Amino acid sequence: MYLGDVSIMNFKICDENDFIRLDKYLIKKLNISRSKVQEMIKQDLVLVNGKKSKNSYVLKLNDEIEILGNLKIETDVKPEKINLDIIYEDDYLMVINKPSGLVVHPAAGHFSGTLVNALLYHSNNLSSTNGKVRPGIVHRIDKDTSGLLVIAKDDKTHEALSMQLKDKTLHRVYVALVKGRINHDTGTIDAPIGRDPLNRKKMCVTDYNGKEAITHFRVLERYKNASLIECRLETGRTHQIRVHMSYINHPIINDPLYQSNKNTNEFGQMLHAKEIGFVHPVTNKYMSFSCDEPEEFKKIVEKYKNE
Repeated sequence: MYLGDVSIMNFKICDENDFIRLDKYLIKKLNISRSKVQEMIKQDLVLVNGKKSKNSYVLKLNDEIEILGNLKIETDVKPEKINLDIIYEDDYLMVINKPSGLVVHPAAGHFSGTLVNALLYHSNNLSSTNGKVRPGIVHRIDKDTSGLLVIAKDDKTHEALSMQLKDKTLHRVYVALVKGRINHDTGTIDAPIGRDPLNRKKMCVTDYNGKEAITHFRVLERYKNASLIECRLETGRTHQIRVHMSYINHPIINDPLYQSNKNTNEFGQMLHAKEIGFVHPVTNKYMSFSCDEPEEFKKIVEKYKNE
């Protein structure tokens, strides 16, 4: 899944002897093979001055090179008998209700026990568009977010669903419990999101290398120290709702990254993917699905309601 010998790091070019091709510099600096360096660049794990670059780029004085993370290595993922809450299934796709705490696909630190391992046990037919590590995965939600995901069983279906994501026609609604009272009934957060330069595990609102991110929200209920809100995604950036709500000083309760207070509950962050809707790639009929928040989620909401 991941090659562990390349960690997150930064370099600044200060020596004329290093005015060479990017790939040659990294081979020398990291002491790894040419093929591994080229694969890192191909996987967009290397930035030069904050931008993606090519193997052939010739380095210049004061260029800053950033290694974003570990090199992903394709490998076989083993099927595992893990219970799935299947909301809908046909010959082309599935809609899954993912519990909080379940990682969507194998990655560093999570090589088994993921949704993908469960999907492989359940079905021999999953799309191969995203390779062996992410078969069937059209979009993701975070480990500690619960709720709905659509899974593709073949590449044609995968492509059509991905296009709906890109065209912003795949309908997604989340419910979240956030810190503090939001006084206005509705709002739109239009703020670009990119990698946090101070903490590579986090995203942040930034004009530097940030991408368009738009979240619409409305308040469902207000409590003394919290607000229950509904969020509709217009874009799908990593950690988008979590980052945007933190940006307006209403972080999601129990969020381990974006809330300053430590998580005092066993349940994960209070974010649930409640609704999903899309046009079926084969029947061309619009399909919409909804699932209730987990019982643990409801209990924590009740606690804040009674404060």
